[in-house]
Amino acid sequence: MPSPQDPGDWSSPGHIHSLVLMAVTLAGLYLCYRMALPLLPALAWALAFALLLVPVQRWLEPRLRSPGTAAGLLVLLGGVGVLFPAMLVADRLLDEVARGGGAITAMLESGQWRRSISAYPLLVPAADWMEAQFDLPETANAMTAWLTTAVASLARESLLQAIGMILTLYLLFYFLRDRRAILASIEALSPLARADTQRLFGVVDDTVHATVYGTLVIAMVQGTLGGLMFWWLGLSAPLFWGVVMGLLAIVPVLGAFIVWIPAALFLLLDGSGGKALVLTLWGAIVVGGIDNLLYPMLVGRRMQMHTVLAFVSIVGGLALFGSAGLILGPVIFAITRLLLEIWSRRGERVAASRYTAEPMPPGDTP
Repeated sequence: MPSPQDPGDWSSPGHIHSLVLMAVTLAGLYLCYRMALPLLPALAWALAFALLLVPVQRWLEPRLRSPGTAAGLLVLLGGVGVLFPAMLVADRLLDEVARGGGAITAMLESGQWRRSISAYPLLVPAADWMEAQFDLPETANAMTAWLTTAVASLARESLLQAIGMILTLYLLFYFLRDRRAILASIEALSPLARADTQRLFGVVDDTVHATVYGTLVIAMVQGTLGGLMFWWLGLSAPLFWGVVMGLLAIVPVLGAFIVWIPAALFLLLDGSGGKALVLTLWGAIVVGGIDNLLYPMLVGRRMQMHTVLAFVSIVGGLALFGSAGLILGPVIFAITRLLLEIWSRRGERVAASRYTAEPMPPGDTP
């Protein structure tokens, strides 16, 4: 019979105490997760911005002689540089949608679109069918009203986004100011060896840099290419629409096509079929395909992850976590891969130690 102090006796007071402690700890972790869940987007973006701004924070700290002052200055500049431009773009977008919808409705009501389509015999049967099936001016009015309502709803929701951004900036301040203490706490609590923990920090840093910088650079390139084509074709507000296309390109399930497809349709109805064809080809082949060329170079190489896995991690992360998934998806993939490598390495060491410790059967040669 095992004694009360026998390590194999799970009914001993020591084991019961450990089990209770483990259960309470797991319950506490679960409650902490549930409490942090509403703040997950703000936490994820604050972490991403902190990792991106750490080099600037290190440069400012000795010059301002205060980590708090340096962090506060960066947060202030970040708020001014993000919140105000976002509000201006949202307000201008509402005006442009209403103006564009009114112009298309006027074309349909005046019959100008029929005269424009008649110059392209191949499109005339399709135009006749559409005119017979739909009340085009009424449809255009309904679409304009829907778009205006959608953009207005987006503008209203931008207030909630602004609150989330303020919370992100609040968390960012402490992530920057107290980064050394935070990293030391994580390292102390980590069950991994010090070298593996440091490697984990490096993987997270590389993943965030690759994801954010890669996504932003690709969006800037797509917005620039789209805006330049708008300017070359003589469309209105090319700078503004280039910015909008760049912002839309950040979200994988959306893209710049939401802007250039209606613009190509407008050119076609206006009698500029050649320009519409040029814009369609440019948008579909150049603007839409540039990410397939740049993404593996900017993101996949630094993350050391196949393009398909990187794509799945971002799109799956967005589906699971919302906007925070753009950061959390790739980070979770990268951490999981590192942990699997650590387990594989430990398994190889255990197998090697068993092989060297066991005597070789008689007659076997190394």
